[in-house]
Amino acid sequence: MKDKSVVSLFIDDDTQPIGEFPAPVSFELDTRKLVDGTHTLKVVSKNQHGKEGVRLIPFTVRNGPAIAVEGLKNNEIVEGVLPLMINAYSKGDQKTFTLHGSETPQSIPWWVIVGIILFVAWTGYFIITSLSVKL
Repeated sequence: MKDKSVVSLFIDDDTQPIGEFPAPVSFELDTRKLVDGTHTLKVVSKNQHGKEGVRLIPFTVRNGPAIAVEGLKNNEIVEGVLPLMINAYSKGDQKTFTLHGSETPQSIPWWVIVGIILFVAWTGYFIITSLSVKL
């Protein structure tokens, strides 16, 4: 029987693998043990002749509550007093859906207000021109 390749899995710069398995590997990575942020999964495969192959897979963990901020964007230049709306909500236990706090309220975009004004103006124009034709 031919020897199989051995696959070692590392997270970030850890020197100890989280697991070593004969190929092919079916593995469940529990991200609940990782802090939120950017991480790298390093997969090292070593064949029966001792040659190694390495693959780095960057990924982002967000197990904590999602945070939405309205009123300030990344790298924005600001001055004065900033009105901010901040919401933090969690996915819960993923067995039940939590309605309270699961949506982030947002202000009405400017283009919606402009669209409403244009629609009302057009409606008024249409009514006035229709009435003047009948008289």
